[in-house]
Amino acid sequence: MTSENQKPKKILIVGGGTAGWMAANLLVSRWKDVEIYLLESTDIGIIGVGEGSTPHLKFFFDAADISESEWMPRCNATYKNGISFVNWSSVPGFESYFHPFPAQTDDIFTVPVFFNNIKARMQGSNANVHPDHFFLETYLTRENLGPIPAETFPFGVAYGYHFDSTLLGQFLAEKAISRGVKRIFGTLTKVVHDSDGALTAVRLDDDSLLEADFFIDCSGFKSLLLQGSLKASFKSFKENLFNNAAVVMPSVMSEVIPPETRATALSSGWAWKIPLTNRYGNGYVYSADYITPDQAEIELRQHLGLLDSDVAARHLQMNVGRVEKHWMKNCVAVGLSQGFIEPLEATALALSFDTISRFMTYYENGLYTNKFQDEFNKEINAKFDGVRDYIVCHYKVNQRQDTDYWRDNATNTNLSQSLNRILHFWSNSKDFAKDMYMNNLVLSYQPKSWACLLAGYGVLPPLRVGEESACYKSSQDMDQLADFIRRCGLNFRKHNELLI
Repeated sequence: MTSENQKPKKILIVGGGTAGWMAANLLVSRWKDVEIYLLESTDIGIIGVGEGSTPHLKFFFDAADISESEWMPRCNATYKNGISFVNWSSVPGFESYFHPFPAQTDDIFTVPVFFNNIKARMQGSNANVHPDHFFLETYLTRENLGPIPAETFPFGVAYGYHFDSTLLGQFLAEKAISRGVKRIFGTLTKVVHDSDGALTAVRLDDDSLLEADFFIDCSGFKSLLLQGSLKASFKSFKENLFNNAAVVMPSVMSEVIPPETRATALSSGWAWKIPLTNRYGNGYVYSADYITPDQAEIELRQHLGLLDSDVAARHLQMNVGRVEKHWMKNCVAVGLSQGFIEPLEATALALSFDTISRFMTYYENGLYTNKFQDEFNKEINAKFDGVRDYIVCHYKVNQRQDTDYWRDNATNTNLSQSLNRILHFWSNSKDFAKDMYMNNLVLSYQPKSWACLLAGYGVLPPLRVGEESACYKSSQDMDQLADFIRRCGLNFRKHNELLI
């Protein structure tokens, strides 16, 4: 373990995969004078539950100085403007909606109109509040346009990616090794501590000893260092999030590659459809308390039209929750070893990036001591809990009545205080966004995202008498808004062309 005010000379990352090699690339790029080692087992592959990301993945590549032209072709990657949610609501006119990533044009021009209409609609007026009418990247997706604007377009546009997670792990490994990270293959059999409980070394199955000053636990759900050896407690989200399993399988790519993830509600969970350049990645995230693995596979195959196909499916189990402390002693957990929230919003890599980048900042500011350990753990817990609340809300506000799964989610009262307050403000506030900020409820998601979710589901009060046929926002106003978005869209190219 490093002594006070002394930068570590050697850091050992235990576990590869996407999280481990992301950590390796960030560490070696920022701390060039530190020896970085990564221990990887040949017996453990990348789980690959999700193949999508939020804009945080671009932040990672920018921080690691890796260009899109270098990594995207290697990983069969495509661009992602956002997520379509299909059949999550039974409210007429709100059976589906698109949740876009942010663009500056939205914040400046269209979001104010969106919130003004929401305010009017929550008071009973017949205002247009469906989110599909208000955002640039919704238009781009509908027209199969990618998120890369012309150089003359003066507004920023955020976007994510779809990718092959196995290929991404391999690419990041090659990049890190080329930058000086030392890769070691072996299986951990024992963790060695000093008299204060800090980690000093790990022993491998060949009886060799790997010593280090600091350790990064990327050993997946096993969490060999943080939970296994340091006994970090784990907080399950099972009472909030019912899903605990998934079945995944590929399907043939269409001629036009869409720039979106599709999340379609099924009987006991939801199915993702993620476009890569060579195939679709598909999966059904479900609760094994409501459906068996065999039943889930059959339902996924029916959904994909592959009931009689010989394409193999793979079954996965998920441990949904987080550790109470992500940094203990001289060890930080990154990725599945620190926690996992189901992949509905593709937040796994964003949380990994936030964890390792924030750790490095806190560690530097504390002169390479544990001075800011408590602040770090509090911040990362808040990020996990904020993501959890947003995903829980998808299930809580559903208005389906077709299965016990959806009915039980809608009646679930195990909600956090923060989520209860957000739902209260949505129904009762005169200024939803303002109250979100004033009550410190803007954690992992901005008010616009909450409004897209709640308005997109049709979580709205009844119209006032006489408003059923009225139109609060004239069609001319909405036509002008649509024309503005369309003219902005002229600066963007077809998604397929961006991938050539």
